[in-house]
Amino acid sequence: MLQLHYFERETFLAIWIAIFGTWAIYLLGKITLPHDSQLSHISVGRLGLALLVLAFTVYMIPGLFGAPLKLISAFTPPQTYSESPRGFMGTSNGEQKLPEGAEFGPNGLVIFTDYEKGLAYAKEVKKPILLDFTGHACSNCRKMENNVWTDENVSKILKNEIVLISLFADDKRPLPKGEQFISKSTGSEIETIGDKWTDLMITKFKTNTQPLYVLEDLEGNNLNSKKPTTSYDPDVKLYENWLKEGVANFK
Repeated sequence: MLQLHYFERETFLAIWIAIFGTWAIYLLGKITLPHDSQLSHISVGRLGLALLVLAFTVYMIPGLFGAPLKLISAFTPPQTYSESPRGFMGTSNGEQKLPEGAEFGPNGLVIFTDYEKGLAYAKEVKKPILLDFTGHACSNCRKMENNVWTDENVSKILKNEIVLISLFADDKRPLPKGEQFISKSTGSEIETIGDKWTDLMITKFKTNTQPLYVLEDLEGNNLNSKKPTTSYDPDVKLYENWLKEGVANFK
């Protein structure tokens, strides 16, 4: 994706709220179309559906102000793709100083989107690296970020004990001409940033599935011997234990 920010999270939610809100009003009989028959009453079933649609509409409204909306997080643009990516009305991380080359990612986490910059910082602070192979349009990635990464114990590890490097496999921005190359693994032309990270996945980890998580030391060695990588799995405890094992092996 080119990340042009033409259709951000708030716009997406506003359209959904307008559609479902109008549908709820229609089901309640407050709006009629030219070919509708006259309604003297509405059935119990129609009333129940109207209330369900109305409740869903109300549920989405806080999302305009930064609420995570976990029930539909896999379908909406992520909070980072937003007019207020670091929160709204007192939830901003604006006072936190970012390391050079870093940015705010999901749930206010500090992330690097360039491997070399993230590695340099990890060496500086002497912490292990969590490679997060992800995608802007990856619904399972959003589920992990909103349902697993938000767990208190997992969040503490991600914030304090590792350096998080998020590599977007669907980033369509072109690489500088001097950095483009032919993949030794697939023989294809590597022309975009996303191509580069996809090729890294295939070459080093023999997969191109997102999300893919890998814990490495500062020399690029895997820290989890029994389970070198992990992918989409909503089991919070398993993910927490996997992180703890890798961090412990680094120490």
